[in-house]
Order: sequence, then C-alpha cells, then structure tokens
Amino acid sequence: MALQAQLAYGRKARWLSEIVAAWGFAQRNYYLTKRYFWWEVVWLGYTTANAMSIGFIGAAVEETGGSFEGSGRATTYLLIGALLWSYLSMLFDILSETVSWERWEGTIEYTFMAPASRATHLIGTSVYAIVYGILRSIVILGVIALFFDLDLGNANFLGALLVLATCSISLIGFGMVAAVMPLLSPEKGQQVTFIFASVLLLISGVYYPIDVLPGWMQSLAQFSPVYYALDGVRDTLLDGQGTTSLGDELWPLLVMGAICVPLGIWVFQIGERFAKRTGRLKRSG
Repeated sequence: MALQAQLAYGRKARWLSEIVAAWGFAQRNYYLTKRYFWWEVVWLGYTTANAMSIGFIGAAVEETGGSFEGSGRATTYLLIGALLWSYLSMLFDILSETVSWERWEGTIEYTFMAPASRATHLIGTSVYAIVYGILRSIVILGVIALFFDLDLGNANFLGALLVLATCSISLIGFGMVAAVMPLLSPEKGQQVTFIFASVLLLISGVYYPIDVLPGWMQSLAQFSPVYYALDGVRDTLLDGQGTTSLGDELWPLLVMGAICVPLGIWVFQIGERFAKRTGRLKRSG
C-alpha cells in the first residue's frame, strides 16, 4: 500500500510539474509579445486594414448589383472570411514558428534541454496562441464594426464559437507538423511553412465558395480544417443555423484534431531527434 501511495504521489507530482511547465511556456510567449509590442501593433494594424479592404470589396459588389442576396450579406461574407483567416493563420503561424522563434531569441538549446516534455512545450505554446488570437480577433472585430453594417441579425454565436474552438484544435495539429520543417532545414524550413499556409488560404474558400475552384482543388479542400470552420461559422452567423445541425462541419474537425495533434507531437519529436543527431539544432542556420 505504501508503494502504491508513493507511485500515485509520483504520478501526481509529474502531472503538476508538466502543467506548471506548460503555463511557463505560455507565459514566456506572453513576455515575447510584450517585448515586441510595437511590432504587434504594426501587424495588428496591417491585419485590420487588410480585413477592412476585403470588406470594402464586398461593399463595392453590393453597390454595383452583385449576386449576393440581402443587404450587407456580401460584405459580411467576406469579413467573416478575413477575420477567421486572421485568427486561424495566426494560430498556425505561432505553432509553425516555434523553432524559428527559439533561434531568433538564442534560446533554442536551453528550451530543448528543459526538463519538460515536448508535448508540454507545444501545448503551452498552443494555449497562448489561442488566447492571444481570440483577444486580437475581438479588437479587429470591434474596429470593423465601426465601419460596416454587418448582416448578423439571425446569427447563432454559440454555434460559431463551437466550430471555431473545434477548428483551433485541428489547426494546432497542422501547426505542430509544420513546425518540424525549420528543424529539418534551418535555412529553408520556415519558407516551407509559408507555402503550406498559402495553400490553405487558396483551397479553403476564405474569400470565395470552393465551388469556383477546379475539381481537384475542391477535393483538397476536404482535408483543410479552415474550410470546415469557414463553412460552419458562415452558416451559423449568416443563416442562423442551429448548433445541433453542425454535424457536417464538426465531425471532420474532431477527426482531424484527434489525428493531427498526436501526429504533430510525434512528428515533432522525430524531427527533434533527427536535428540533434545531425547537428541542426543550433542558433543560426
């Protein structure tokens, strides 16, 4: 009994230490954001201006008699795409740039020697990315609401939040897989993650229905969590679709999350071992 109690205490202590470590990684990212605060302001301004530009395109479509039905629907359709892509792409970027940030800060050796599992490291980074992304999106939405009359009279906000939360988990897995690229190639790995993000933007229907894409691109869209998130959020916000009717969007996101997060952690661990064995885990490329 005493041995079992000691083992149980040891497991509990390990869990607590991992939770503390995950919080430490989230807090470290907060301090990095604080250090580069004015750069964050610059990128926030750029992202807001970009979303507003897309919104004005929708306003122009309506002004010239576009095919969207309902006042403000085209504008709202495009703004939802711009706002969601801002959040989801930032989530992907923070995860995929994990290694690059460590190199830029000169802390990569210390982080990878820290007494915490790589899963804890990546999950702590993910928690910060989600919280920061939500706060950033709220600011952008507040600015957008000052300039546009959004068509949200029938919106189901609870359903939209559910879809967004589920998609966040899936995209974290995608980001973890992409984060291994800078480990495998210090010189060109980060550029590969940019290409990955660009492909997601192209095939996911951020600014247009995927029906306008070639058939083979529409097939690729079925593997993008961003596509299901956009489809679900637009259905709930524009058409007021009920939460119980979101199965077609939620179950693919749940499957992707269940597969991609463990897969991302596993792939990252393999990449880390390879980088250490071949001497690629260093501060400069």
